[in-house]
Amino acid sequence: VSLLGRVKVRLSKQIEKVILNANGDLSRFDGLGLPLVNDTISGYAGPLAGVLAGMDYAAREGASHIVTVAVDTPFYPRDLVARFDKTGEDLCMAVTPDPDRGLAQHPTFGKWPVALRDDLRMALKDGVRKVVQWTKPHGCVNVEFTVNPFDPFFNVNTPADMAKAEAMITEYDL
Repeated sequence: VSLLGRVKVRLSKQIEKVILNANGDLSRFDGLGLPLVNDTISGYAGPLAGVLAGMDYAAREGASHIVTVAVDTPFYPRDLVARFDKTGEDLCMAVTPDPDRGLAQHPTFGKWPVALRDDLRMALKDGVRKVVQWTKPHGCVNVEFTVNPFDPFFNVNTPADMAKAEAMITEYDL
């Protein structure tokens, strides 16, 4: 199963509708059976542009919130959405304990209120690119997840990471 396939299956068990935000030629994802959305602002403005694209899609569908995950992080918690919802807050971000920083933020894993989409659009037009720079003034709540027995936010970026991910699948029955 591909990283995208694994993420799709895991997320579809937690939320009603999964969409994919990507840029470039979206036809490469035609076989996935997912709604596909490009960024709704130009310039490849990073993860916040993807969040905005999701918010714009959700607004057209009448949804009040979206949840975002990163495709290169296939082992995120199976209770991610439930844990976000349990806070009762509109804006949440995943964090994990970090011995050096206290908490490591995982800003692409969040719950976002669609009501903030115009604010986000303006922030992007003003040059804001860092997720935390935008979320902090809005009172984003950190939702802490454990890293035992493995880091659920392990990120796959290299062939060595992929080999480690494949070993984790076997070792932890993922």
